[in-house]
Amino acid sequence: MSDGTDVFTEINHALLDLQAAGQQNFQRPLKRIAQLLHSPDLEVANQELASKADLDAFLAESRGTGGSMVGSQTLAWPDDPNLQLGLFLKLMDVFGNDPDQAIQYGHDFFYSGSKIIAGVHGMTRDLIIPFTREFKRYVLSRGKPAERLVIPGSNKVFIVHGHDDAALQGLARFLEKLGLEAIVLMEQPNKGRTIIEKFEDSAGEVGFAVVLMTPDDVGGTVGHDQTVRARQNVLFELGYFSGKLGRGRVCLLRKGDVEIPSDLFGVIYTEMDDAGGWRHKLVAELKAAKLEFDANRLWD
Repeated sequence: MSDGTDVFTEINHALLDLQAAGQQNFQRPLKRIAQLLHSPDLEVANQELASKADLDAFLAESRGTGGSMVGSQTLAWPDDPNLQLGLFLKLMDVFGNDPDQAIQYGHDFFYSGSKIIAGVHGMTRDLIIPFTREFKRYVLSRGKPAERLVIPGSNKVFIVHGHDDAALQGLARFLEKLGLEAIVLMEQPNKGRTIIEKFEDSAGEVGFAVVLMTPDDVGGTVGHDQTVRARQNVLFELGYFSGKLGRGRVCLLRKGDVEIPSDLFGVIYTEMDDAGGWRHKLVAELKAAKLEFDANRLWD
């Protein structure tokens, strides 16, 4: 989007509004989602997916799946996941042009009781949210569009951490001292999301990640000595950010004799020493990633 906002964050906000909406006000967030799906950053992927999707044929086949009982019809999704996404995008265009159509589709395919809005909520839960998530994965997997969805020079830094709260707080306060915004997952509002949804949304807003590898767990090969390790969530998130942002935008801070995963042998990491020398090295990494901050504050 022109203001640099992550379009999927805006879509997620509209989805939350749609989930909470009543019969009198669901139209606005539904139209907003349809509008956002046609944002410039998404238009190429949108056209690729929708070009081969025949919505009329899909709906005709779907309406033939049920009997006379209300809610017995089911959507006849094709096997091709990309074709499914194209049909979803075309269906969202229908809702964007006439949100009241969602009431009929919700009643026919997502019947959830006597309340009219229940069908819309059922469709939001079972169709719009999961397909929006899949569309996001499709866009981010295409390479170049993903780079446009991560704000160059963003001042948001995600902190991956384990159980060492002192290390976490020391790092967060240091980043804030530089004028950067430290993103800590447990400090972000839940907004009715699952943990992985909350993580993906928060991760989508950052331009850099600092991974705290602290001695929180132990493990090793069966029958051999146990070694000190970082927590499993730390390793998962390390891999996630290495793939999403690239290794040049991920900095490893190692505290103590923590085992480095074998796939990372040879990757440069910084020891989180008591003297604070890690701060200078982290500043150098942040500069190399072209984040916008005042390095002079390091000396304040």
